[in-house]
Amino acid sequence: MMDQLGITALRPGPSGNENAPNHANYDESLANPIPNIPDPLTMNDGRKVTSANVWWAQRMPELVEAFSKYVFGRVPDSTPKVTWTVTAADHEMIGFTPVIAKDIVGDVDNSFYPAINVRIHMTLVTPSNAKGPVPVLMMFGRAGFPAPHEPSGEEFDQINAAWKALLVRQDPLLKEVFAQHPAWQPVKATPFQFPQLNEDGDPPNTWQLAAAGWGFVLFDPASVQADDGAGLTRGIIGLVNKGQPRKPEDWGALRAWAWGAGRGLDYLETDPAVDAKHVGIEGVSRFGKAALVTMAFDQRFAMVLVGSSGKGGATLLRRNFGEAVESLTGGEYYWMAGNFMKYGASQAAFGSMSPGDIPADSNELIALCAPRLTFISYGNPEKGDARWLDHEGSFMATVDAGRVFTLLGAKGLDVEGGYRTAKMPPVNEGHLGGQLAWRQHDGGHTDAPNMKWFLKWTDRFIGNAPPQ
Repeated sequence: MMDQLGITALRPGPSGNENAPNHANYDESLANPIPNIPDPLTMNDGRKVTSANVWWAQRMPELVEAFSKYVFGRVPDSTPKVTWTVTAADHEMIGFTPVIAKDIVGDVDNSFYPAINVRIHMTLVTPSNAKGPVPVLMMFGRAGFPAPHEPSGEEFDQINAAWKALLVRQDPLLKEVFAQHPAWQPVKATPFQFPQLNEDGDPPNTWQLAAAGWGFVLFDPASVQADDGAGLTRGIIGLVNKGQPRKPEDWGALRAWAWGAGRGLDYLETDPAVDAKHVGIEGVSRFGKAALVTMAFDQRFAMVLVGSSGKGGATLLRRNFGEAVESLTGGEYYWMAGNFMKYGASQAAFGSMSPGDIPADSNELIALCAPRLTFISYGNPEKGDARWLDHEGSFMATVDAGRVFTLLGAKGLDVEGGYRTAKMPPVNEGHLGGQLAWRQHDGGHTDAPNMKWFLKWTDRFIGNAPPQ
């Protein structure tokens, strides 16, 4: 990619170790070397956006183009068809709520290049006692049955008798061993374990969702695209490129994961248990970036919970605080378009570029979510949500994006001042009055302590009432 772009050297990214010589900047007085961020309400030709019609017809397409060409990459004009199959269904208990869990696989058509096989994996869980379709939160992470329904005691007895008979046929000497240990059984029920509570003492997120009358999807992004550079010639990116390296404008992993989530939503729109008008997307850290990208590029998603996303997510790219653009261009370059590497170049055929040359920033990425429900979540650096993520930079971007929410008839953050002057709220002070929300919880690198706030906030806007 560097050869394609004419880059001969990249600036190294800063170290997260504050004692290292090249440690990241954490001095707020040095954090804004480029004080002006791009204005989401100013067109490329300098004209101001003064109406919702101009936003939808002209300004929004400009921003989609800028992010596609220079930041996250383009989804190909023609992507392969995905055929979804429910491979198994299970009646389970999530906390105290009976649910139906469906394990679902999306086979991506690879007839044009059979050497690469892509099978998208997700698990849909919905309350079994729901009286109609339910809102659903799709969560990036490992897929699979969350609480498999186990055999009864009598069924375990049958299984163990069959196992012992099979083992004795394999080795007749085991008959004497089993006779000496009549109480031992090869297969046992899973012992009861108390759930791993969230950092704020609440039940796990999945328990909260089910109890609130929501469904959820466990969506495996690795089944769409690997989270490494070597995987770029495999997965969905490798498949559409027939195993060849990317071109500079081709999509990176973040856009590929978002594409996969969109294909998952294609399936959800066909499932009668799902209220397809109220499907959200959630993720933390790199998957927080992916959740925001998914929401920004796919208007069908109704809500998003963006957890601790940092650079490439909700944090301003132009900020010099903690994680840097160079951390992405020289490290996780595969998350982004190849073109994004230009902004970390120190020596290249075109000279050099810096974050100030990027034609769009995270305030505009958040603005692309407007007027839909957008919750920006962070934790406490003192509890492990590292300063590296630049919480202040995300707050600034969220404040500025609020102007677009207002233009489109929604409400931004209820804070005084613009992005330069508004004071970031203290930990645990939520700003949840509008369709754009912010809350920094008193936990670590997770969004779990904000789940109950997200559900209450969302239910208020969509009219969902938890079961009584």
